Amino acid sequence: MKTKAQAIYDALAANIQNGTYKPNSKLPSEYDLIEQYGVSRGTIRQALEMLSQDGYIQRLKGKGSIVLDIRKYNFPVTGLVSFKEVSKMMHGDVRTIVNELTVVQPDDFIQSQLDVGPTDDVWRVVRTREIQGEKIILDIDYFDRKYVPFLTKEICTDSIYEYLENELHLSISFAKKEIVVESATDEDKAALDLGDFPYVVIVKNHVYLEDASLFEYTESRHRPDKFQFVDFARRNHLNKK
Repeated sequence: MKTKAQAIYDALAANIQNGTYKPNSKLPSEYDLIEQYGVSRGTIRQALEMLSQDGYIQRLKGKGSIVLDIRKYNFPVTGLVSFKEVSKMMHGDVRTIVNELTVVQPDDFIQSQLDVGPTDDVWRVVRTREIQGEKIILDIDYFDRKYVPFLTKEICTDSIYEYLENELHLSISFAKKEIVVESATDEDKAALDLGDFPYVVIVKNHVYLEDASLFEYTESRHRPDKFQFVDFARRNHLNKK
């Protein structure tokens, strides 16, 4: 049986999804919601917190709850998270399709990006991410096999990072990121539902272990209309000389 908070969450989420509450508008105040649903302030706050956690609203102190644009998915620029972790905040069905899982000899470009030699073995993993029935992300990952000796389609369908951390006990530490816009390749066009979009937004990652060993190079290629890349920045005052 649903709790009162869950039922209110469902009702408000449905109204956001169907456009009753439009992006950048405010939800009714806590007082109005208490009156509308005949529940306590604690129940309303619990429902609002659930909406905030799932990316439907942003709660601003003194300003109420602002409805977010759920037609676009927030993709964090800072931090290092797996797609499985990000997908928990997305709306609708999410599916990973493994297009390729092979061991390759790296070409000149991958040698330079992953700091490996021409005879070193490298995993090439290509996955399409489908959200609400649309194929909108193509992830192309290269892993140095020295650090990742074994992979399966099942692991790649679920979460490679979970496998690396929980089974191989690798300590994934940090990444250097670059965001660029490039023309869509034939591979992009074949794997994604790009429609009339001639370009993709690419997040390139060089990922390092705790001992600063480079073990992964990845390109996450996004349909441009579906994502907004978000960051949190705090102003620092530099000392003036």
